[in-house]
Formats: sequence, C-alpha cells, structure tokens
Amino acid sequence: MIKLALVEDEDDLRDAVQEYLSGHGLQCRAFADAAACRAALAEWQPDILVSDINMPGEDGLSLARGLRATGAIGIIMATAAGRPIDRVRGMEAGVDDYIVKPYELRELLARIRAVARRLGGAAPQAAQAMA
Repeated sequence: MIKLALVEDEDDLRDAVQEYLSGHGLQCRAFADAAACRAALAEWQPDILVSDINMPGEDGLSLARGLRATGAIGIIMATAAGRPIDRVRGMEAGVDDYIVKPYELRELLARIRAVARRLGGAAPQAAQAMA
C-alpha cells in the first residue's frame, strides 16, 4: 500500500483529496501545514508527499528540499502556482511531478501511481494492484 502525506492548507480541498485517495487504496495522512507534516515524519515515513507550495509558515518548496535531502521520497507539488518559473523552481527543489490547481482528482491519482512506479520496491506493486 502506498503511504502518502498530503499537505494542504485549504480545509475543504484537503478533506476531499484525502477522502478520494483513501478510497482508492492509498494510506493517506493529511496535514494543514509543513510543521504538522514534519512532526508526523518523526514516527511515520510516507512513500510520497503531495504538497501545496503557498502555505502559512514553511512553504512547500522548503519542505520538499528538506525531505529530498533526507532520503528517497516521491514528491508532487499540487498548487495554484502554475507559471513556468514556478514549475522550474519546483523541479529545481527536487520534486518529481507538478500539478496545477484546479486539478482532477483522477489525474492526481494517476500522477501518484506514476511516481510510485518510478520509486521501485513495494510502492509500484501497490500502484499496479490499484490499476
């Protein structure tokens, strides 16, 4: 089973995405900000992070850079920051994929599965089982 951390400061969107992804076989834990996510990472290691960029406190790019430096984790930015320079900054921060709001939940799920396949190990098997 793919373990996913979702960091989104918009309550309604966070709840909807978490419900959708959990309903499609992912173990999805949702956080309102980077600090809450970092606190959970002390005892729980997700396979993939899906994060907004613009949030109160630490932004998603800083969170991505920090996680990229500590190990192998898939990182997807899901954000309203859709200019080409925003996407370039995301890729330079080490993200694996980038999706612009508003997005279709099915597309997000497909992107998560694609990143899981690239990660190797158990995550691709779980991704294939969900197909």
